[in-house]
Amino acid sequence: MVHIISAQHSICNRFLAEIRDREKQKDRMRFRRNMERVGEIMAYEISKTFTYTKCCVQTPINPAEVMVPAKSVVIATVLRAGLPFHQGFLNYFDDAGNAFISARRTSCVDGQVEVRFDSIYTPDLRGKQLLLVDPMLATGSSLVIAYRELLAQGCCPEHTHIAAVIASKQGVAYVEKELAGEPVTVWTAALDEALTEKFYIDPGIGDAGDLAFGEKK
Repeated sequence: MVHIISAQHSICNRFLAEIRDREKQKDRMRFRRNMERVGEIMAYEISKTFTYTKCCVQTPINPAEVMVPAKSVVIATVLRAGLPFHQGFLNYFDDAGNAFISARRTSCVDGQVEVRFDSIYTPDLRGKQLLLVDPMLATGSSLVIAYRELLAQGCCPEHTHIAAVIASKQGVAYVEKELAGEPVTVWTAALDEALTEKFYIDPGIGDAGDLAFGEKK
């Protein structure tokens, strides 16, 4: 199942507009904060799909019953572009475990991007709600590999939510095909039509990592 947040108009659209705007992109601090804001909104939307259990807390007056998430959360992101987006999820799921994946593009072969994974740091995923967050879902290949690499650590989450700020239709289709039958849901704030020859989303936003942290060598 694919959820497109901007399909229902909200304040998220303003943050998306600023993330895309090449003039506002020059303000790196604002760009990072907008990425964080979209992460917060998506965390809230994803939380609606969780199962909940009753919890009793003692107020200064009397006990009160509150429904709280029944499963723990792990937030996983691919360095470095995903860090501001990741922080938005962590602002809401502040007791979540965190996983970090070091990866980079190495080449493009037969219409697919080859990705090299250098290292993965993850807590136990067994029975958790895994949030695999990356600002750009372009071809989808790196997210599919990241998902499989996380599961290869030896434990499976109860459900995985793949979340992006901008996704391409081709990338979403690839994820749906490769992970068909898996307990996976895809979330994106916006869905764009195409990819460029260099596999950037069109119209997209450009390079999220460079915009957030400066151009790399």
